[in-house]
Amino acid sequence: MRHLLEGAERLYPQYLERLAELVSIDSGSLDARGVDAVGDRICAYLSAAGLGVERHRVAHPDGTRLGDAVVGRLTGRGSGPRILLVGHMDTVFERGTAADRPFSVREGRWARGPGVCDDKGGLLAGITALAQLAPDWDGGEVTLYCGPDEEIGSLGSRPLLSALAAEADAALCLECARANGDIVCGRKGVADVEILFRGRAAHAGIDRDLGANAALAAALATVELEALNGRWPDAGLNVGVLRAGERPNVVAGQARLVLDVRAEHNATFDAVLAAVHRIVEGPLVDGVSAAAEVIAPSPPWRTGPGQGWVRDEALLLARELGIALRAASTGGSADANLVAEHGIPVLDGLGPVGGGDHGTDEWLDLHSVVPRVALLVGLIRKVSEALADRGVLAREAG
Repeated sequence: MRHLLEGAERLYPQYLERLAELVSIDSGSLDARGVDAVGDRICAYLSAAGLGVERHRVAHPDGTRLGDAVVGRLTGRGSGPRILLVGHMDTVFERGTAADRPFSVREGRWARGPGVCDDKGGLLAGITALAQLAPDWDGGEVTLYCGPDEEIGSLGSRPLLSALAAEADAALCLECARANGDIVCGRKGVADVEILFRGRAAHAGIDRDLGANAALAAALATVELEALNGRWPDAGLNVGVLRAGERPNVVAGQARLVLDVRAEHNATFDAVLAAVHRIVEGPLVDGVSAAAEVIAPSPPWRTGPGQGWVRDEALLLARELGIALRAASTGGSADANLVAEHGIPVLDGLGPVGGGDHGTDEWLDLHSVVPRVALLVGLIRKVSEALADRGVLAREAG
C-alpha cells in the first residue's frame, strides 16, 4: 500500500501541471479543433509513459467532423486478461469559457475551471495510473479510451468504443467520484426524445380556424408527458426544450419538443419510451401530426450476477489504503452504460473526488488525487490478477 501511495505522490506535481494545461483548452463536444488540441497533449503524455498511441477519426451521424478519439495501449511482458479504461476529453462548454473562467486553485486544495472534474481530472488520473504501472507491468493489455464526444452521447464514437469493449474482460471508467466520494456501480438509462409537430400556419386574426396549431399540440403533449412522472418509481421524464411558431399573429405551423427520459431498469426504460410514443401518436390537435425520434439512447447499467466482485475488490483495497469508500448507483448516464452492454464487469467513478459538473462552480478536490490514483493503480493490478486466477473471461461469469 505504501508503494502505491508513494508512486502516486511522486507523480502528483506532474498531474497538477497537466491538469492546468488541459483545463485551459476549450474542448466542447462540437469543437473539433479544441478536442484535438486536448488529444495532442494526451498523445504526448501517453507516449512519454511508454504506451502505444492511436488516433481514430470520428464523425457525427450527420457527417460533422468531431475531434479524434485517442487510444493508448499498455502491453506488459506477459499475456493475460484485457482491461479497458474509459474517459473523455470533451466538455459541455462553449469556446471562450476557459478564458472567462480560467483554471485556478483555491486554498491549495480546490481546483476550478471548465471540465476540471468532468472529465479532465478523471481522464488524467487514468493516464497517471498508467505511467505508474508502465515500468514494471507484466499483465495483459491495458487499453485507455479517450472519447471526443461523450457529452453528446458518444454519437460518433460508439462503434469504436463498442469494438474496444468487445475485446475487454473488464472495464474501469474514469468519471470522477461523486461529490461525497462514492464510486459508481450502476447508472440509469438515458435517452433524448425529439418530437416534431407539423400543423398548418394561418393568420391569427382572419383565418385562425383554418390553421392547425402545432404550439397547442406541443403544449398538450408536454402536460401529458410530464404526467407520466410517478408512474414508475425508477423513472423520470423532463421536457427540457419546447419551441414553437415564429410570430404571435400567426397560428404556429410547427413546434419542437425535446424530452429527457431516464430509468433504472431495462423493462422500465422500454415501457417509458413506449408510453411516450403512444402520446405522440394520439390525436392531440386536429390537423397536427407528430413524429418522435429517440436520440443517443444509453441503456441502464446495473451490476449483474457474477460481476460485483470488481466493486468488492475496490472497496477492500480502499480500506487497505485508508480510504473511506462506498459504491452507489446514480441517475447520470456515461460511457459506462455503453460498455456494460457487452456483459463485462464495469466500475465507474474512479477519478478523484469532484462535483458541480456542467456548471460554473465545477470543482475537483486535489487532496483526493493521490489516494484515488493509488486506488486505481492497485485496482488494475487486482482485477488483472483476479481475472487470471479465474481462468475465464469475465463476461462468461456475467
